[in-house]
Amino acid sequence: MSKPKNNPAPSAPKERGWRVWVAWFLVLLFAGEIAAALLIPRKDKTFAVSQFATLPLTFNGRVQPMDSLARNSLLQIRGITEVPLEGNGVGGKWGKWEELGGELTERKWYQFDKRPKKLKPSDWLLETMLNQRQADERYIFVINHPDLRGLLKLDAGVEKSGLHFYRFSDLQPRLKELQTEITRVSQLRDESLRTPFDRAVMQLHNAWILFMRLKNTLQPEDSTDFAQELDDYLAGAAAARAEVQARQAKGEQLSDDELEKILAPVRRFAGRYDAMARMETPLVIPPEAHGDHQHNWQRTGDVLIEAPRHGLPETVRTYAALGNAYRAGDAPKFNQLLAGYRATIAEAGLVKELKKGANEEFFNRMLAFKRSMYVYVTAFLLVLLYWANLTEIWRRTAWRLVLLGFAVHTAGLVFRMVLEGRPPVTNLYSSAIFIGWGAVVLGLVLEKFYRDGIGLVVASCVGFLTLIVAHNLAQGGDTMEMMRAVLDTNFWLATHVVVITLGYASTFVAGFLAIVYILRGLFTKTLSEATAKGLARMVYAIACFATLFSFVGTVLGGIWADQSWGRFWGWDPKENGALIIVLWNALVLHARWGGWVRERGLINLAIVGNIVTSWSWFGVNMLGIGLHSYGFMDAAFKWLMAFVISQLVLIALGLLPNRYWASFRNLPPGGGNGAASLATGKPKTA
Repeated sequence: MSKPKNNPAPSAPKERGWRVWVAWFLVLLFAGEIAAALLIPRKDKTFAVSQFATLPLTFNGRVQPMDSLARNSLLQIRGITEVPLEGNGVGGKWGKWEELGGELTERKWYQFDKRPKKLKPSDWLLETMLNQRQADERYIFVINHPDLRGLLKLDAGVEKSGLHFYRFSDLQPRLKELQTEITRVSQLRDESLRTPFDRAVMQLHNAWILFMRLKNTLQPEDSTDFAQELDDYLAGAAAARAEVQARQAKGEQLSDDELEKILAPVRRFAGRYDAMARMETPLVIPPEAHGDHQHNWQRTGDVLIEAPRHGLPETVRTYAALGNAYRAGDAPKFNQLLAGYRATIAEAGLVKELKKGANEEFFNRMLAFKRSMYVYVTAFLLVLLYWANLTEIWRRTAWRLVLLGFAVHTAGLVFRMVLEGRPPVTNLYSSAIFIGWGAVVLGLVLEKFYRDGIGLVVASCVGFLTLIVAHNLAQGGDTMEMMRAVLDTNFWLATHVVVITLGYASTFVAGFLAIVYILRGLFTKTLSEATAKGLARMVYAIACFATLFSFVGTVLGGIWADQSWGRFWGWDPKENGALIIVLWNALVLHARWGGWVRERGLINLAIVGNIVTSWSWFGVNMLGIGLHSYGFMDAAFKWLMAFVISQLVLIALGLLPNRYWASFRNLPPGGGNGAASLATGKPKTA
């Protein structure tokens, strides 16, 4: 392979005027917004919600803050992490003009003139746990399937971008109809056999169950004064115990009816608390003694059932007092109780958990990957502008923005690794984050050598698309869930998983470089002979990296499989997918080495690599078979098929004759850069 040349951009007069101002404005705008988000802490106007958001609890097998529970729950229930305070403002419907005595009401004027206020995730969770009746009136349940809305006799609800939202109070009267469908759908064990209506039923069912768990996490959802209820419960239990002991001391035999009469006041409470425990709510009662803090957390319902025999932890009384203060609107008392509770659990040896809660809440608030997405897409547009008029300042600005986005992307990746105590890739979500990160690195390296915007396009485009994939994968819930036992080894996660994921990223980068080649050559006149040859060299070089990483990663995976399952290779679909990537990259290189394809053939083969890699990354997980299967995902399957079809369309475009290419239209047949030919013949340069 010939050594790539460092081709600096042609010298140009110093940029002046409005372009410079616009360029620096964009850089400073994004940098300032990111700095503000990281450096300016959230200020609480009344209740100390920011302190509540950092309180630790245990859910999904790991210690996490209230803020993470709130965000993950809202993503599963509502699909977004904000809840509007006014239902008719969800879709930009600011209300209708109403006349009362010929004048507009102040409330309706406010709705028409301004966007409605929204609850942040932690505010919503605090309300859901301590003021359940108010939480029941929030529009959080999404029901888009018209047949399901018809079954539940619901109107259009509150609409936003085609999504229909409903309140808990809207759905509660229709539980009988919903339960009948849930029972029917639950009998379909094979999820691939479920219709869109069936999946909508189960989605609503899962959202409903999660909401009920949250409402009963700290206290029974129908409690109006939980603190007084606790006193009555314990007093009744003590009185019942005393009476039974007194009767037994006298030698009296209690009949079942007499015993039931004595215990009736206690059973009235115990039945409610048992229902709380059976809901499998988050574990919010911390251990009171030093020890294994991660595994000694308890549910409120379990603690309440055992309270008559083992006493009531002070944490439960604190939560009860917090609920009373919150519903009464007494912010000073609420904040005082919350500060005292934080001090108490710190004294109990949970300083590490408190620190982790604060760090993870900060990580959630920084939204590193979301902010990187915005930066990447802006950089991509600036490169297109550079190609349109070849004004160098747009390319330099795009370079600065990609570096900024990469810095934030890296910070988020490292922060997540520290929180998990794991290497960068532990599940599908983190693999998307890491593949995008690796693609940005390769794109920046390419841009450093060639300085024509191609590396920036690949970095920004692949970075943005993979972060979009990660964003949609996050809709399924906690992205830092507890590791499966067979995966619980940092050594192999840091070697096999990281290396093979870099192989995915490299293959995608080669494929997207090929897409740039086809789109520029077909629709613009900017793909000169030098640019085409440079792109082909880039594709070839990245394919070499992809072959190395995918091969080494596959071998390491075989060794891990031998240690975990007792066999090096089992023809599992995921293993086959990894092998196909290795074989395909080897095929691309051999086809180029042997002169079987020239530039255009190399480009089309690289795009096929996108299909092969996407299938190994996602497709094999959806088959429902094999040790690597994560289950059938209908929405992901449709998007995967759409991606594959798009790549096939691009390959078809890449096979078009020269006369259809704007950049090659005036070239002689088979002449020029040779890009139009798939004929054999040894290429001039590797």
